[in-house]
Amino acid sequence: MSKQPNLLPEGFPDPDAVFASWYPIIIAIVCGVIYAIRQYLRGPKCQGTADLKGKTAIVTGANCGMGRAIALDLACKGAHVIIACRNLTEGEEALASIKKESRNEDVVLMKLNLASFVSIREFVKEIKEKESRLDLLINNAGVMMMPFMETDENFEMQFGVNYLGTFLLTELLLDLLKKTEGARIINTTAAAYNLGEINYDDINLVKDYSPGKGYAQSKFALTLYSVHLAERLKDSDVNVYIVNPGIVNSNAHRHMPFRTNSFLSFAFYLPMYFLMKLPEDGAQTAIFCSSAESVAKDTGKLYKDLAESKLEDSVCSREAGEKLYKQSLIWTNMKQQKKISLETEL
Repeated sequence: MSKQPNLLPEGFPDPDAVFASWYPIIIAIVCGVIYAIRQYLRGPKCQGTADLKGKTAIVTGANCGMGRAIALDLACKGAHVIIACRNLTEGEEALASIKKESRNEDVVLMKLNLASFVSIREFVKEIKEKESRLDLLINNAGVMMMPFMETDENFEMQFGVNYLGTFLLTELLLDLLKKTEGARIINTTAAAYNLGEINYDDINLVKDYSPGKGYAQSKFALTLYSVHLAERLKDSDVNVYIVNPGIVNSNAHRHMPFRTNSFLSFAFYLPMYFLMKLPEDGAQTAIFCSSAESVAKDTGKLYKDLAESKLEDSVCSREAGEKLYKQSLIWTNMKQQKKISLETEL
């Protein structure tokens, strides 16, 4: 086919030639915009270079995902890092890679199953036998959107792991944290907390269970507890931080339909990869709260993308926090232990 003549007045460029010359530029601009959006969705990076030599940190769920990224960062800064996880096979792999990448041999692996009060107590007992200080307790481990399952003590799994296990671990380690100057507790919440409430009459949600409702309840409880804990510790040198990592592409989503269904997994792979943060991206706010001097005196606040975020009024009620705390002592069999401890002091 012969080329159509250029009907434009003399001196005007050939439209085909213009389009051909601009085509690569258009592609470059589109790719640049997509890349910029992707980087924005990944969130800001913590640029802190704090020296953590001599400090001890426990990171739960540090065998993979965000926990591993947090543990690696702390190890790179010279901290003595304790990887606390249930899966020791994955834990050994994480331990070896973290030591290699950080060039820090002061990283250890310990077994911790947050779905078992026995495992938690054994872990704490060993920690207190080996460690004289605890600067950072990073409660990162959690489960998400699970079908109904129960912990060893017969609590719904999400509530048992995300909240009760974290509660028991934190409470048992408080004396060690209080002995350490400038200690920090970092609890990991999610945006779903503002959709939750605590059903004291049916804590396992047996009558009307759904994975989403169970997850929201667990994160609501953890956030409410964190605010109450910060108030309890306000006269100590221990600060409490609540972090929302955002939507992170990690193993925590293994029970979601786009992971369990092969067709959905294939169909949603690219959109999910584009929209979700990488584990190292999601770890940035926890890393920031673990070492940034700018928040050293802050406590009981929520952080997202390295900045303070507003807490919902529902988790700021002192009465609601006190009710949850007292009931949690009963659920974890700590009420009698607290009584014995007080009698011993008297």
